[in-house]
Amino acid sequence: MSLSPLRPARRPAVVLMTALLASTGLLVAGTGVASAHVTVSSGDAEPGGYGKLTFRVPNESDTASTVGLRVQVPNDTPLTSLRAQPVPGWTVSMTEAQLPEPVEVHGEPVEQAVSVVEFRAEEGQGIAPGQFQEFALSGGPFPETDELTFNAVQTYSDGTEAAWIEPTVDGQPEPRYPSPVLSLAAEGADTPTDTAATADPAADDEGGDGTAVTALVLAVLGLLAGLGGLFLGLSARRRTVSS
Repeated sequence: MSLSPLRPARRPAVVLMTALLASTGLLVAGTGVASAHVTVSSGDAEPGGYGKLTFRVPNESDTASTVGLRVQVPNDTPLTSLRAQPVPGWTVSMTEAQLPEPVEVHGEPVEQAVSVVEFRAEEGQGIAPGQFQEFALSGGPFPETDELTFNAVQTYSDGTEAAWIEPTVDGQPEPRYPSPVLSLAAEGADTPTDTAATADPAADDEGGDGTAVTALVLAVLGLLAGLGGLFLGLSARRRTVSS
């Protein structure tokens, strides 16, 4: 009775590649879930100035809609002027609180400032699964610091809440619910200059043309030298034969 040949074992490289692809797929899938955070950003906020804050709120639930967002405004570095941009289908309310210490704004002491901003969806409205919404505030002056943290609580239609209040620590894994952090670093500070992006295109073209011409000249000279060597070789061979 003949035995069927054994199937060759998988090559180690194939097995390793399969494992790497599988682990990469898991990492990508995990990254997609972890990246759907409530965030805050601004295109014009800077220390000592005024600007617009944009809170981006993605819906992480597969079954419930987001119907509320509460944003805590830090009172140790208060924004004494704060206004909300209307969002269709949502109401907004602001709660003021007594400041730990009065602050001076335009020469006048300010003892109270907005501490909580709440956006609430109207009946039948909200952020459906698979969607996101942006909520904007305008105000200032921003404190003389590099970043500003806004703790936030996201409320869903099924009664659950996501508290975005966990601090992000350098050198540590990102928390599941990180606090939204606004960067106030001066635009362009400590940013390396991209010489390739700032170079003069015309100069680049001229340089490229010069290089091409030089290469062509060298190629022609090399060809002539080769032909000269061939001619000398043939001449020497003829002399040898004739002698």
